[in-house]
Amino acid sequence: ETDQETSLVLVTGHYLDYTGDTAFLTLEVSGKTVLDRLESAIDFLYRERFSESLGLIWGATTADWGDVQPEHPWGVELDERSHRAVDIYDNAMLMLALDQLHKFNLAMGDSDNSVALVEWRKSHLRKNILQHLWDPSRQKFYPHLYLQGSPFPVNFDEERIHFHGGTTVALEANLLDHEQADRIFHRVLRNRQLAKAPSVGITLYPAYPDNFFLNPQMGEYQYQNGGDWTWFGARMVVQMLRYGRPSLAWNELQPMIERVIQNDGFYEWYSLDNKPQGSGSFKGSAGALAHAVKELREWAREQQPDIREAN
Repeated sequence: ETDQETSLVLVTGHYLDYTGDTAFLTLEVSGKTVLDRLESAIDFLYRERFSESLGLIWGATTADWGDVQPEHPWGVELDERSHRAVDIYDNAMLMLALDQLHKFNLAMGDSDNSVALVEWRKSHLRKNILQHLWDPSRQKFYPHLYLQGSPFPVNFDEERIHFHGGTTVALEANLLDHEQADRIFHRVLRNRQLAKAPSVGITLYPAYPDNFFLNPQMGEYQYQNGGDWTWFGARMVVQMLRYGRPSLAWNELQPMIERVIQNDGFYEWYSLDNKPQGSGSFKGSAGALAHAVKELREWAREQQPDIREAN
């Protein structure tokens, strides 16, 4: 995935939001400030991972936000066997990172040129995402736009697959309006029902068939190929709340909370029969779930005056 550089920018933003320590951006590391290095990270994407024809960044072909490619048994390194593709996850992450970089530049009184460049990139990235990656007929994002061919059989209809994780990040990046978001939520709930998944954390639906990935972990509805990940399901819950669906957010959070209590751990992912898989102390799951709980609590506190008045 082309998400390492953007993740670095985003985690810096979380740190600054939490501490207010904007002086951190001026610290020098081997002759360059932190802000210079963050800008260099984004410049790398535009220099080395950018499709001029689409105006979007590319990565290897993976299942949604996952890091496992179909072409070889391990599949986590970009090499000569990789099929380069553009997807919504990488580009929505870039949209979020550009938003943060814009805030950094303004906070530091950075040059007008730096601010203007980030604003230009944001505007064009948004336009290109909606022009090239959004499927208006199906009201969803295309799974992949291939730059030099697909690794999957020519008769396989990949466009019917819904990438839930990348779509969640697109919601975080404000790439969709409320009407589109409602359609997304309805579709995710429907997909969960069709797959008989334990929560809205199911990564994608329908899953890629068995043997489409040489990595044995990537069987149908396994691991990143249709497994249920609280790491992204809890983020979907936050977006349900953000887009004005608090009851839905509350209801969809419950099965994630219940299985943490039942299994006494923050597991990496769950199978369709709700059995815990992978690490039992997965920080991504714990952090996303804690964030969802925090957001719902804050929403409830904001509603208390209205509730008291109604009573």
